[in-house]
Amino acid sequence: MTMLEIKNLNCYYGNVQVLWDVALNIGEGEVVALLGANGAGKTTLLNTIAGIVKPAEGAEIVFMGESLLGLPTQSIITKGISYLPEGGRLFSDMTIRENLEMGSYPKSLWSKRKEMLERVFGIFPKLAERQKQLARTMSGGEKQMLAMGRALMSDPKLCLFDELSYGLAPIMVDEVFRIVMSLKEQGITVFLVEQNVHQTLEIATRAYVLENGRVVLGGDSAELLENDYVKKAYMGM
Repeated sequence: MTMLEIKNLNCYYGNVQVLWDVALNIGEGEVVALLGANGAGKTTLLNTIAGIVKPAEGAEIVFMGESLLGLPTQSIITKGISYLPEGGRLFSDMTIRENLEMGSYPKSLWSKRKEMLERVFGIFPKLAERQKQLARTMSGGEKQMLAMGRALMSDPKLCLFDELSYGLAPIMVDEVFRIVMSLKEQGITVFLVEQNVHQTLEIATRAYVLENGRVVLGGDSAELLENDYVKKAYMGM
């Protein structure tokens, strides 16, 4: 079943066009990757899905059969989409628990925060042990865990993750991708923007390649792993 479908998506910053006729779909229960170099438009695409950037007229963004066009970000969250931007953007002077609770800030979600805290603590036991620790005192990998946990506090059906592995030590990169796979096993769909191409394609169901604002490739991850162009352009092979 298709969960998210995008068609005819064009986006501008002022007079500069950033996305050109983007079309893609994400099926329920999939991990779908979006690959591309810096400046390709990957983050703009996520921002548009999340309602932060408004697309040009004629676009279609349909989630679970409903259009997201014109909806504010908080309404998109309550419909079941969470967004973890690059770098996590935590509240540094708030505790781990307070940061997590901010993930349940829409009024309709606040009543479920205790239930969701238990779920997040089950995935990230270290966060449960250190609930009163300030976010700014955590390591880079720990902060990413906290940011992922906060994204799950809204009980999402679809998670948008932007550059989860950026700046992390290799052992933490492995842990991040393991968690993404565990989310899939729990029935959560993931749309993952990443530059760590090889590891991403190993865990993703399907992937798209975005270049200069256009989708230039798409298909099963196993096929893209063997694609000569992907190997040369994105894996240095």
